[in-house]
Amino acid sequence: MTAPVPDHTAVNIEHSRPPNDAPQRTAAFFDLDKTVIAKSSTLAFSKPFFAQGLLNRRTVLKSSYAQFVFLMSGADHDQMDRMRSYVTSMCAGWDVEQVKAVVAETLDEIMTPLVFAEAANLIADHKLCGRDVVIVSASGEEVVAPIARALGATHAMATRMVVEDGKYTGDIAFYCFGENKAQAVRELAAREGYALEHCYAYSDSITDIPMLELVGNPAVVNPDRTLRKEAAGRDWPVLTFSNPVSLRDRLPAPTGAAVATTAAVGVSALAAGALTYSLLRRFAFRD
Repeated sequence: MTAPVPDHTAVNIEHSRPPNDAPQRTAAFFDLDKTVIAKSSTLAFSKPFFAQGLLNRRTVLKSSYAQFVFLMSGADHDQMDRMRSYVTSMCAGWDVEQVKAVVAETLDEIMTPLVFAEAANLIADHKLCGRDVVIVSASGEEVVAPIARALGATHAMATRMVVEDGKYTGDIAFYCFGENKAQAVRELAAREGYALEHCYAYSDSITDIPMLELVGNPAVVNPDRTLRKEAAGRDWPVLTFSNPVSLRDRLPAPTGAAVATTAAVGVSALAAGALTYSLLRRFAFRD
């Protein structure tokens, strides 16, 4: 029987840095829901959507129940397929600009306190070590991109929904989930020149195995039961994030270990780039 993998709250992010004589670009890829933030990013906006007339009371209650189920049990492929159908039908006919405005106006309120302090520290450490930070989520781009921007990420990839005449049709242009998420990572790595064997990836869900397998340094965060078992078999680090903080506190000072590592290799902190903005065009509700 394979021994269980112990929980940790930190991961060594120095050991896979390429040699100085062969510099290569690298990145850290983060799932969003229950990896960086403590709940579903899409369903978290149910109340402001209700206040703006996008949802009725019954739908808000359904969203609250779905959020509870998501937090308690996670989501496998079948559950994610059901949630995809639920969210796309829910947002069909919504005005895209109205959704963007609601997210922008309520982002701080909704995301406070939802960001895991441990994730914020890890993001800051990776940036300090010269890596790009990429948020990769099955949630909609209208939600994911503003959160990623606030976190200081370099890129955001998320689900995109079809838009006609400024409104969502209820169809999906790109579902950033499972193998599609891994393919999006491969394509971004090719464009940006990332050496995937030296990159990092973090997720809480078994559905993200394709993304985790792509990189040389995968780690699981607050994993569901199936992913925890998979991590034990593959000897992947298991991280426990349990301290949600305000989005305003998203970029704390880097840890002493990261500062020492950076001094040793002479790497300066990188500024985060701007991200694309958008929600239910990339909808769903997990990373």
